[in-house]
Amino acid sequence: MMTGKATRIELLSLRTPQMRAFHLTWMAFFVCFFAWFACAPLMPVLKGEFGLTPDQIANINIAAVAVTILVRLVVGPLCDRFGPRRTYTGLLALGAIPVLGVAMAQSYEAFLFFRLLIGAVGASFVITQYHTSVMFAPNVVGTANAAAAGWGNAGGGAAQATMPLLLGAILMLGVNHALGWRLALLVPGVLMLVVAVLYWKFTQDCPQGDFIALRKQGIAVDSGKKGGWASFAAASTNYRVWMLFITYGACFGVEIFIHNVAATYYVDHFGLSLGSAGLAAASFGLLALFARALGGWLSDKAALRRGLDARSMLLFVLILGEGLGLLWFAQAHSVVAAVVAMLAFGLFTHMACGATYALVPFIDRKALGGVAGIIGAGGNVGAVAAGFLMKGLGGNLQQTLTVLGAAALASALCAIAVRFSAEHKASEQALFDNALAGS
Repeated sequence: MMTGKATRIELLSLRTPQMRAFHLTWMAFFVCFFAWFACAPLMPVLKGEFGLTPDQIANINIAAVAVTILVRLVVGPLCDRFGPRRTYTGLLALGAIPVLGVAMAQSYEAFLFFRLLIGAVGASFVITQYHTSVMFAPNVVGTANAAAAGWGNAGGGAAQATMPLLLGAILMLGVNHALGWRLALLVPGVLMLVVAVLYWKFTQDCPQGDFIALRKQGIAVDSGKKGGWASFAAASTNYRVWMLFITYGACFGVEIFIHNVAATYYVDHFGLSLGSAGLAAASFGLLALFARALGGWLSDKAALRRGLDARSMLLFVLILGEGLGLLWFAQAHSVVAAVVAMLAFGLFTHMACGATYALVPFIDRKALGGVAGIIGAGGNVGAVAAGFLMKGLGGNLQQTLTVLGAAALASALCAIAVRFSAEHKASEQALFDNALAGS
């Protein structure tokens, strides 16, 4: 059902429910990502505060992304059942609790516990992609998905740049280090609560309105299935979902891993100050402001000219570029070379993330929540695997990056394996033509 889907992205407009959802969903994602990675650039300070060993730091990095796998699997079907508005508002409100809690931690164990729970806010990505997928028509959905995700993803880069600056500003007011980092970490939790209120007040589930209200009127909603778990079951039997699960692990998994280790790497290996390391690490995350959207836009353009299979081919090329760039970064011996290499592979990584979710709405329209959730979880499986790999290699980041680069090159083959039947392509073309005819 395509009724009411937007065929254009009117960036400066908030008049329509589609554009309100677009802007609030990327803002919610931005705040969640900011909160998720707020601790990472402060790790050199926290290492001293809690007397952390390299093994404990590895555990914290793994904890930060582990629980997200489970929550991402759950929130997709929850969107199908309750709608993205209720699901996102709940995640923002509940997710703020551990974000505020980490500022209160008095021991390594407490810090690890809250860091684990904070990982739940990483599931915000799935709701963002779900909400834009039900609001935008096939001709622009790839761009809408990638732009919303990219601008939201930039919250990770913003955290890298602003958390050390925020800490510095608090210390200049005469607050000591032990209290300063705690006050800095309260900020993202408060922001999440503010955005939760805005999301509840100003968005709706789909162009027609509220999922639950529509179902009570006997109107079929865009997710196609009344039961969320039926959506999950349908998605889990589709081989394309698992191919994209792997590719998303290769691109988004690497992205999260870099967010967690970059600042510490620049401090330890190149002797940069906390502020300089934060800015270097932030440059990677802030690429998401345009690179993810670029990946989605290119996917839409490729599909317009060469059909659905062109989306898969583009993803293959982008992940190859990411793998080669990672190998370059692993061999960089100066801070300038490292930053240039990081920007190069970061560009391909973010574009690959955008191209992956430009494919998601076309896998199975009747199981969108399940598809979005499983593929989104793949990103975190990749990040957890990278964390365990680094732990297994004794914390040697250079070796870890080399292995990850090789793994990315291999995973590109999974993108090539995503193919569609002639019947599926004809069905999607009909939806595409109908959307344009109705615009």
